[in-house]
Amino acid sequence: MSQVRLSDIQQARQAMRTSGEPFWEALRQLVPLRNGELLAAVGGALKMPTLSMRDMQALTPQFDLVPYAEALQRQCMAFRNTEGRLIPVIGTPFDARSIQWAEARLPAAGVWHLAEPADIVAYLSGYEETQRALDGVLSQGAEAGAQGSNAEVISLASIAEDTSQTVKAVNSTLYDALKSGASDIHLETTPAGLTVKYRIDGVLCHVGQIAGLDLAEQVISRLKVMSELDIAERRIPQDGRFKVAVNNREIDFRVSIMPSLFGEDAVLRVLDKQSLADQMKSLRLETLGFDETAVELMRKLAQEPYGMLLVTGPTGSGKSTTLYAAISEINNGQDKIITIEDPVEYMLPGVLQIPVNEKKGLTFARGLRSILRHDPDKILVGEIRDAETAQIAVQAALTGHLVFTTVHANSVFDVIGRFAHMGVDTYSFVSALNGILAQRLVRKVCEHCAEPYQPDAQLIIDSGLDPDKVGEFHFRLGRGCGYCRGTGYKGRKALAEILRFNDTLREMVISRAPVSQLKDAARKAGMRSLRDVAVLAVRNGQTTLQEINRVTFVS
Repeated sequence: MSQVRLSDIQQARQAMRTSGEPFWEALRQLVPLRNGELLAAVGGALKMPTLSMRDMQALTPQFDLVPYAEALQRQCMAFRNTEGRLIPVIGTPFDARSIQWAEARLPAAGVWHLAEPADIVAYLSGYEETQRALDGVLSQGAEAGAQGSNAEVISLASIAEDTSQTVKAVNSTLYDALKSGASDIHLETTPAGLTVKYRIDGVLCHVGQIAGLDLAEQVISRLKVMSELDIAERRIPQDGRFKVAVNNREIDFRVSIMPSLFGEDAVLRVLDKQSLADQMKSLRLETLGFDETAVELMRKLAQEPYGMLLVTGPTGSGKSTTLYAAISEINNGQDKIITIEDPVEYMLPGVLQIPVNEKKGLTFARGLRSILRHDPDKILVGEIRDAETAQIAVQAALTGHLVFTTVHANSVFDVIGRFAHMGVDTYSFVSALNGILAQRLVRKVCEHCAEPYQPDAQLIIDSGLDPDKVGEFHFRLGRGCGYCRGTGYKGRKALAEILRFNDTLREMVISRAPVSQLKDAARKAGMRSLRDVAVLAVRNGQTTLQEINRVTFVS
C-alpha cells in the first residue's frame, strides 16, 4: 500500500488554504488510495488514531456535548465507548476553528481521533430523523417532567428575565453552584446580609455577599417556599427538599434551615442523580485515585466468599462511593446483591436497593433482618449506627454472606473499640471481619497551573518530616488559575489505610492487646498508615503538605 508522506499532507493543506479545496479531495489527487486506506495512511502519518464508520457505529454518540447541528456543520463529534471513556472525533485535522471550538466544549477530552468527513456525514444522516425526533420528545418530556414534579427551570435566559430580585438571587446562586461543581451551598445570615459559600472539593469557598438583611430574609423565605416549609416558623430547625431543571436535567436539593443570631442560615446539599448515574457507568476502584497497592488489596477483600469489609472515615470522605465501586466490579449477575441505605444516592443496575424509612418503621436493623430472608449473597449496609444493626451484620457475615458496610471512626483501630462499645462480642466480630479500610479525600494540585516549589524548613518539620531527607520529593503547588478558581487545587483523590485481618491480629484483639502492639503487628503485616500514604502523595507531586496536614494527623 502506498504511504502518505508529510509533504503530501502539507501540499493538500496548502491547497485547502489557498483555493478552498477540501483537504481530503486535494489529498486524493496526490495519493490515489481508497477511502479506508487513505484514512489509515493519514492517521499513521499524523500519529492520530482513526475511526471508520463501523468503529463509530459501535460507540455511543454524545449529542449533549456536541449538538447534532454543530457536529454536522463542523464535522466533529464526541463519543463514549463501553467503558465510559470520552472519544473526540474530527474530520479535518487542520480546521483550526472547529478544533478550537471543540476543545472549548470538551476541555477534558482524551486523544483526538480522525475520521473521514464523508463517514461523519453518513453517520449523522443515519441518525438525523431519530435524533431530531428524540430532541422534541426530550424537550417535551423535560417540560412535562418539570411541570409534574414542580421543578423550576433555571437557565441564564430565565435568570436575566426574572423581575424579582429575590428570585434572581436564589436562581443565580443555584446556577453558579452547579456550574462550579459544588456539593453544598451555605447561606449564612450576618448583620450585613447573606454570605454565600460553596463547598468545592470538600472545602468551603466564599463566593459573594447578598447585601441587606431584608433581602437575606426574603431569600431564606424563598427557599422555604420552594421546599414546602413553614415560612412563619423561625425558631426551630426545618428540613426539606426541592428540585430544579437545568439543561433538561433535574437536580435535587436537600435543604436544612437553622435559626441563627441574626436570622436563619440555610445549607443546600446538591444531588445530581443523572451525573451520579453517568459516573456509575465508569466507576471502578482505580478511578477514585487510590494507588495500585490499595486497589489490589481492596479487590481481594471485595472478592472474598463471605465475611465483612468495613469502611470508616468522617462524613464526606467517600466511604459509600468506595463501596459502590467495589460492588460494581463484582456485580457479574451471578450473585444476589441487596443494599439498605439512607438514602439511596447511586442507582446500581441488577442490585436490589432499599431506602431506609424510619417514619414507617423501616430501620437499618429491621431492613437487614428482612434482607437475610431474601436469599442474598452479598449485602451492603449503608451505615452501622446502633448495636442491633451491628449484631445482625456480624451474624450475617458469620453465616456465609459477604457484608459491606461503613461506620464512623477515626482509624482502622478505632473501629474495633467502636464495636466493643456497642456490645458486640469481640470473638464473633474479629471472626467475621476480613478487613477494615479507613479513608480520606485530599485535593489534588491543579494540573493547569502546577509548578515546582520548595516548602520552607519549618513547614517540613511541622509536617513530621526531616528537611535533610526530602531531596527526592517532587513538591508542586498550584499558583491559581481559572480552572481551579484561584485555589491551586482541582479534583480530589482518595487515601486508604487498609488493615487485612489474619490469625495473629485476631488473637491479639481477642486477648485485648494494647493498640500500640496491634499497630506494630499490622505494620509487620504490610499495612501502611494514612499518614504514610498521604506523604507518598506529596512525594509524587499529587498534593501538598498543607493539604495532607488538613486531613491527616502528623505522626
